[in-house]
Order: sequence, then structure tokens, then C-alpha cells
Amino acid sequence: MTKPIGLLGGTFDPIHIGHLRPAIATMEQLGLDHIRLLPNYIPPHRANPDSAPEHRLAMVTLAAGCTPGFVVDDRELRRNRPSYTIDTLIELRRERPATPLCFLMGMDSLLSLNRWHRWRELLDYAHLVVSHRPGWRPEFNPEVGQLYRQQGTRDIQRLHSQKAGAIYLFDNPQLDISSSQIRRCIKEGNNPQYLLPDPVTAYIRDKGLYQEPVL
Repeated sequence: MTKPIGLLGGTFDPIHIGHLRPAIATMEQLGLDHIRLLPNYIPPHRANPDSAPEHRLAMVTLAAGCTPGFVVDDRELRRNRPSYTIDTLIELRRERPATPLCFLMGMDSLLSLNRWHRWRELLDYAHLVVSHRPGWRPEFNPEVGQLYRQQGTRDIQRLHSQKAGAIYLFDNPQLDISSSQIRRCIKEGNNPQYLLPDPVTAYIRDKGLYQEPVL
């Protein structure tokens, strides 16, 4: 069986080191072949992004270009409809029938998993690799708790030997950084350096993203 690949979705508005550093650690410690960055078109679980899809794709491409082992997958941006994870996993399983898929998410997403579209089917197509996030504890609601008791594992090898079906809680580096904090920092005229890859910072500056409109 081929090595697992990691899948990291999000609005990436903008992408920042709070996305990238934990994903790098996940790739290295779990032995993933690579990580695909999947920018959403319309996120089902949060407000629409501030910046246009072409800007978010450009920033993700710049970030992947300076991060070995990361590639960009723009399929969700090409759908022109809400970006449901199950649709992406079904497509990728069709394309890679023998490859273990590891969908990366934060603890906050796992805690609300029962509100996701067709959430009970996700483990039919991928493993869920869950990163701890500052301020979020694994206090599951009954439905998610039952799923974790059935499918939770601490065995990394299971992510390699099975194509899907496990939930793995990853003890990742926790960085209390968010895209909303960065957007606010820029809007207030402050310097976001070291919160973003340098090429992404330059792109935001060149395109005038996230700044207060000129009246």
C-alpha cells in the first residue's frame, strides 16, 4: 500500500503559520507522503471569506511553494458550490483507490463533526487526524463521543495499513494564531511579519488585501 497523503482544507483567508507549522509536524511524524492544501470556495460552517477565491488560491500557492512536501489542490474552488468535505473525499478515493487518505482537522472541528454534511460517511473514505488547538478540549458530545470510542486509535501504523476509518488525535505544536487576527492586524495598519510566509505577506501588501477601504 502506498504512503498516506494528508488533506488540509480551509478558507485560508489568509493562510498562515498556524495552518502550516502543525501540518508540517503531522507530515513528518506520521510519515505522510505529502499534504494537499484544499482552499474552500464557499465554507459550509463559517462566514464567506473576505478575499476573492483567486487571491486565496494565489496565497496558498505561494505558501506551498516554500514548504517542501506541500501541494495545492484547487478542486473545491472549481465547483462553484459549497465545499462539502464528503464530496472531495469521494473524488479523491475514486482517483486514488489504494492510498490511505488522512483528512487533517482541528479539535474544534471534531467537536462539531455531527453538524457536517453527511458526517457519518467521512470515515468510509479517509482517516481523521485531529490537531489539538488552544482553548479546545476533547469533550465530545454523545454522537461524536460514540464515534471516537468506536474508531479512535493511537496506532500510527493503522493510518498506513488501512485506507480509511480511524480517528487519530495528534499531539501537535499549538500556535494561537488565526486568520481573523491577521486580518485585523493588517486592517489596523500593523505588521503581520512572522505570522505568515514572507511571500504571502508580500502578496497581501501588493494587492492591498484586508485593508480599510479608502473613503
